[in-house]
Amino acid sequence: MISRMNNDWEYIDHWSDAFILEGEAEEVVRLPHTVQELPLHYADADSYQKVVGYRKKLIFPSSLKGRRHFIRFDGSAHESTVYFNGKEMYVHACGYTAFTVELTDEIRFDEENLLTVKVDSRESLNTPPFGFVIDYLTYGGIYRDVWLYDKPTYFIKDVFVMTKSLDTVSVSIQTEGTVPADTYHVKIFDFKGEMLAEEIVPINKQQIQIPVSNIHAWSAESPTLYRCVVELGEDSYETNFGFRTIRFDQNDLYINNQKVFLIGLNRHQCYPYIGYAAVDSLQEEDVRILKEELHVNAVRTSHYPQSQSFIDACDRYGLYVFTEIPGWQHIGDDTWKQQAIQNTKDMVLQYRNHPSIILWGVRINESLDDDALYTKTNQVARDLDPSRPTAGVRYLTKSHLLEDIYIFNDFSHHGDNKGALSKSEVMVDTHHPLIISEANGHMFPTKSFDTQVRRQEHALRHARVFSDAMADGQHTGVFQWCMFDYATHKDFGSGDRICYHGVMDSFRNPKLAASVYASQQDEEPILEISTSMDIGDYNAGNLPDFFAFTNADEVRLYKNNQFVSSFATSVYSGLKHGLIRIDDTIGELLVENEHYTSKQADDIRKCLLASKKYGSNLPLRYRLLYAKIMFQYKMSYSDGVALFGKYVSGWGSDSITWRFDAIKNGEVVKSIIKCPSAKLHLSYQVSRKILIEGDCYDMSAIRIQVKDEYNNPASYAQFPLSFITTGPIEIVGPKTVVAEGGMTGTYIKTTGEEGEAILTISAPDCSSITIHFTVKKES
Repeated sequence: MISRMNNDWEYIDHWSDAFILEGEAEEVVRLPHTVQELPLHYADADSYQKVVGYRKKLIFPSSLKGRRHFIRFDGSAHESTVYFNGKEMYVHACGYTAFTVELTDEIRFDEENLLTVKVDSRESLNTPPFGFVIDYLTYGGIYRDVWLYDKPTYFIKDVFVMTKSLDTVSVSIQTEGTVPADTYHVKIFDFKGEMLAEEIVPINKQQIQIPVSNIHAWSAESPTLYRCVVELGEDSYETNFGFRTIRFDQNDLYINNQKVFLIGLNRHQCYPYIGYAAVDSLQEEDVRILKEELHVNAVRTSHYPQSQSFIDACDRYGLYVFTEIPGWQHIGDDTWKQQAIQNTKDMVLQYRNHPSIILWGVRINESLDDDALYTKTNQVARDLDPSRPTAGVRYLTKSHLLEDIYIFNDFSHHGDNKGALSKSEVMVDTHHPLIISEANGHMFPTKSFDTQVRRQEHALRHARVFSDAMADGQHTGVFQWCMFDYATHKDFGSGDRICYHGVMDSFRNPKLAASVYASQQDEEPILEISTSMDIGDYNAGNLPDFFAFTNADEVRLYKNNQFVSSFATSVYSGLKHGLIRIDDTIGELLVENEHYTSKQADDIRKCLLASKKYGSNLPLRYRLLYAKIMFQYKMSYSDGVALFGKYVSGWGSDSITWRFDAIKNGEVVKSIIKCPSAKLHLSYQVSRKILIEGDCYDMSAIRIQVKDEYNNPASYAQFPLSFITTGPIEIVGPKTVVAEGGMTGTYIKTTGEEGEAILTISAPDCSSITIHFTVKKES
């Protein structure tokens, strides 16, 4: 029997040894829990660095005598000391891996037992990732689930399901205790719940090969899961797995013998206000966003193993995962290194049945070479799981390669050079695959409320790196930095200690750069335009060339419902769907409205667009062309000024309505209208409206945007929004926030009761919106 033990923990904010048995609690909390709720901006990293205590009363009925009893912590940041009935039972020195403590010998049956946990979240600990500076906050608390379970005196301790081929499944079984049986049963079930295979195996055989047929391979495109059940007497062990093979050659990675290019982003596991303490539904929502909104096929869990619920969702949705041991640049002393080796072992053992995980990261992120240490971490990973390649992130070129794949943070692109370094520039031995693990990020931090010029360049830089790495035939994948903005230490980030590196903001609202990724698919139409068409955002009021981010065949531009021109030439040819440059807002209008011939209109259009681009500093060729127009077409200077005002600047005219139509297979699949507007409204996306309350609270993420009447983001709308709840929910974080770049968000959580609930969101000069939720008791 297994039970989640997330409710009713007594808590103290400052540890005292008296709390182990008798000390008075300050409050009762529910898990996942953070030791310090933080503001969105100017978070103080010192505020969560403390030693706290959690305590829970447990009663074991005498009917459970004769069984073994365990408590499992999925994540507790960062050093956890477990006491049971006053006795110290276990110390775990990693905030990112799970640990299990056996309680059996200390249980007092039919009496009250005290489980106490001292949690140390100080960054002075001699354990990864600590020891020097870190470019992310590490938070604190028991921030993942806790489970209580019991087993017979003999039990199945671990099952590893490995699929090195698509017609055989290898099952390795580890048992503990004296086994009162001669055989155990291994059963394989398909995704419909029907038994695919069954083997009765002698108890002394720890690894078996089971032939299968007609299976569906697991991939990002078809994430089919199977289930393995091992039965031994009264005990059983169940785990999901997928039939998925991995191999690689000099340049390429093959999943199920199909070449795959990894298109991914880096993801931290943090959220505004709550840090790491996010429930399963929020973890799953990040996977859904990566897969269904950003349309990437891969994610790197930077810079540590992330929650099982996140990886479970990657299995179900179909995302290739590169996960790695905790760390950031620093390598410590021998004790520290031993913990890094232990972290490697724990990571592989705890996550190796997930088909989504395709790479083990066995180096400390961006660390210098340490052959002795990394020989050991590679060996641990390969011994425990020979089915996956090892890798490790470095920023060094020509680094020692002890892993199977060279993983490199390529920050070489700075806007006007190539997007990625070649293999020969990065590696000594080019006979191994090369993957970019980070790019852009701190090289061009971009806020959602930055100018349109910067937001466009941010997107273009992502496109350049992505395109060049795909096109050169030397890269196996790219994980750019990063999915969303995140809080950091004073040494990094902006003045408010936010790293504005994401293609989304902290609440997962998309910036323009998100469209680079979203457009690389054909499942749903995408169209984003990189400008609002407001000239005041640009130097000298001159609207420069801009871009359409789309997966359509072409984009047609209309001005006040008059056709201007069609654009289909894509830039960044390495992309599946290149960006479309829009460099002409005059097009056919001079022929239609002014009745010039096509030749005359073409000459005049070139001169008008050149005047927009260069102002009074026209290159000689355009000066000569102007002279030709004035001489041959009898056009005066004032005529030219009038045409410029009418077709370029638009000064003094009625509001211009621009329409962009995305065309796919001859049909309009999406349209965007750009027109000056002061009529704003609130728009929202909610992760879930039905919440489940039970042995854990539930949460919902609400992403909010301010938009104009044409449904464009109002990027300069920065005003307060207020939240009011009724019913069995409450706000997580402040009840009044400020929109930034026309975007913000909030979270709600359940309060222990069931029923109907409402969240009301209000803002000045906008109609309020109400979101209805239903809170159900867990069945």
